[in-house]
Amino acid sequence: MTSAAIYGCAGHRLTEDERAFFAEARPWGFVLFRRNIDTPEQVRALTDELRAVVGDPDAPILIDQEGGRVQRMGPPHWPKYPPGDAYLKATDDPAQARELARLGARLMAHDLREVGINVDLLPVLDVPVPGAHDIVGDRAYGQDPQTVTLLGRAAAEGLLAGGVLPCIKHMPGHGRAFADSHKDLPTVHADFETLDGWDFAPFKALSDMPWAMTAHIVFDAVDRKRPATQSKKTVRLMREHLGFSGLIMTDDLSMQALKGSLGQRANQSLKAGCDLVLHCNGDMAEMKAVAEATGRLKGRARARAEAAMARIVRTPEPLDSVAGHERFSRAMAGRVEAAKGPDVGEAQA
Repeated sequence: MTSAAIYGCAGHRLTEDERAFFAEARPWGFVLFRRNIDTPEQVRALTDELRAVVGDPDAPILIDQEGGRVQRMGPPHWPKYPPGDAYLKATDDPAQARELARLGARLMAHDLREVGINVDLLPVLDVPVPGAHDIVGDRAYGQDPQTVTLLGRAAAEGLLAGGVLPCIKHMPGHGRAFADSHKDLPTVHADFETLDGWDFAPFKALSDMPWAMTAHIVFDAVDRKRPATQSKKTVRLMREHLGFSGLIMTDDLSMQALKGSLGQRANQSLKAGCDLVLHCNGDMAEMKAVAEATGRLKGRARARAEAAMARIVRTPEPLDSVAGHERFSRAMAGRVEAAKGPDVGEAQA
């Protein structure tokens, strides 16, 4: 049986130590970063190698391919895609912005599928508030829940049509955080009614999606003591109040918002109700610590994982990628500003 974990690797190909560890630990899936990306041929060889080492030709392989600051595959081999907020800037018509967001995601799905990647950590459903930390910033599709919901669903549908699973993030909302959870633990003090009408709204509206990533954030109105990733109360809110029945995965366990050893972080996240833990940096000692604390993927978690993967369409919606890119470029030309905010690099987005 596979373990309830997803791991990264160090470089362009697996080392002997990595092969041995993955073969023994049997993670359910893997995640790629810029350090793992060179050419299309190399990425395809790596994804084939990862699946071979766990003996699963359909194992999930994830990547953060949002566009803007968070794009692991880029020039010269892949196009540069715009950040989330560029779609509404490109047109004053929300319906046209929706079509652009869907097309952009459909084109990204084509890029990913060709190299063996079948899960994109997109769409970002966070809704920024004035003064919040710019770790979200222009990654957000808009400044209000309605716009984020409209364009987030369009992006998710574009990925699904292209045979790639979307993963909504960062549930139940990162837009009100005044710190970067890669470095610190943010605490949100807003009352429940405010959160429900703003931060939670896009996640509730997209509760039919197959996969979600948690936020390493404390919400006082839900659980004063624990970040969402490690809070039974907050995971229960995701399931019952937001209505999310899909697969719930942690954000990266190595982020500094979480305290304790890597094993403790993994154990507390799974006990809180997360289905999977995510460890991204490829550090062998850290991965072994996570593996020691992580059990097998079984029961309801396994059923949710299998249901998520069953959403991948085997025959993607027809796409003329050349014509699609030309149409997309024309629509976005001159309207996409430079990405704003801190680069979200090797740490999980």
